[in-house]
Amino acid sequence: MELCKENYGPNAMESHNLINSTAKAHEDPSPSDACIVSDMELTLVSPTSETNDNDNGRLPDVVVEAKLPGDDVPEQIQETYFSIAIQVFIPFLIAGFGMVFAGLVLDRIQHWPVFEKVTELVILIPALLGLKGNLEMTLASRLSTQANLGHMDTPKQQLSMIIGNLTLIQCQAIVVGFLGSVVAVVMGAIKSNDVELDHAYLLCASSLVTVSIASLVLGLITAGVIVLSRLCHINPDNVATPIAASLGDITSLALLSWVATLLYKSIGTHDWLAPLIIAAYILAIPLWIWIAKRNLQTRDVLYNGWTPVVGAMLISSMGGLILDFMVSRFEGIAVFQPVINGVGGNLVAVQASRISTALHKQSVLGVLSAVGNEDEDTVIFISPVAAFWGKGTHARTTRVLMAMVLPGHLIFIYTIDYMKSGDTQLSSLFVIVYLCAATMQVATLLYVAYIMIHWMWKRKIDPDNSAIPYLTSMGDLLGISLLAIAFQFLYLVGDHEIPDPGEG
Repeated sequence: MELCKENYGPNAMESHNLINSTAKAHEDPSPSDACIVSDMELTLVSPTSETNDNDNGRLPDVVVEAKLPGDDVPEQIQETYFSIAIQVFIPFLIAGFGMVFAGLVLDRIQHWPVFEKVTELVILIPALLGLKGNLEMTLASRLSTQANLGHMDTPKQQLSMIIGNLTLIQCQAIVVGFLGSVVAVVMGAIKSNDVELDHAYLLCASSLVTVSIASLVLGLITAGVIVLSRLCHINPDNVATPIAASLGDITSLALLSWVATLLYKSIGTHDWLAPLIIAAYILAIPLWIWIAKRNLQTRDVLYNGWTPVVGAMLISSMGGLILDFMVSRFEGIAVFQPVINGVGGNLVAVQASRISTALHKQSVLGVLSAVGNEDEDTVIFISPVAAFWGKGTHARTTRVLMAMVLPGHLIFIYTIDYMKSGDTQLSSLFVIVYLCAATMQVATLLYVAYIMIHWMWKRKIDPDNSAIPYLTSMGDLLGISLLAIAFQFLYLVGDHEIPDPGEG
């Protein structure tokens, strides 16, 4: 190893210094690194007293420990219950109020002419909101992991990472948004035994415009939150995913209702508008693919990241079919759908992002760090008792997240009740049944998240790209199913205070 003489002087070069380099050899060492010490972190170890007594005018021997940049992951700050709760709960509340307003928007737009005439739009809503959540939360998880690993500390790194990921989610949004609209058309056709071409064009065009604009705006907000979190020394895993969801649902619903209404009014006068929009977006796909492929940070996801988002879209579409059926029976269910789905999705996304970051820091993809002689299957398939009451970091986070379910939902449902009527009290039975459904949903998701993410890691599937879409879509399906069961139960036991927008 060659040292820079101008840094130490000729006398230092002549002394019998002991240089102990602990830097690991890189896979592709560069022969041009003539002065490698200048790029290393040097630690000087104090010389012994014997050396100091007998230096004979020479510089004392020093031990230099050198570490190359990037050899070590940034030191993990030990988080307490309080720090996790504060960092998660504030964004969680912000996101929750965003979902409350999304529920109020959905409650209002379900009676608009376009939603009553084109009923497939109701089937599309959970898939569309789920797709938006999947893309933005996956983006947040991916960028949070990179930020925690120290790969987003310079403006150049940030720009490359953000541009590549925004291009990637634009491509995914267009493709999966189109597929989602096709699935909604097919499900609507099965339900009504009829397909109207104008309505199919309207559905596809509305879906494409909504997911494209929403993904761009929300992607920029998510990236900004992560960069700001690093500057403020806040763990982005705790705040990025809830913030990403805070404006997502209401933005997507507002865009969908606005675009669908405009296209519905154009039927019969500008029939070419919807097909033109569809064609323009489909022709733009190769451009987004080309840009994303050129970026090293997103190339692998471009090739391997489609199965989770497409699978999640299909799962959410089943939830949409349930919602379409239940809205015809209980109008009041629509206002609670974004809230119960959003809360579960946000909390499990925080847990998924944290577990994924921890795995990236502890070991390489495909290797699980087992304790003692534990079998890796034991690490993956843990019991519910260990998942919720264990002593590990993830169990502690699980308890913190579970503690937010009841107070969070109480705040949100009473906010909905106040904004809907103001003078009508929710029945105690409704609140109890609703909270039971919400607690079951979140507990199931958090337990499944631990197993799924470790299972993916063992099989060399990056959970940052794959876990959140499956988990949030499962949350959508589970949330709307439990909500439907809750409303049906209340109806059967004769609770006549089931929330109904028609009574307000």
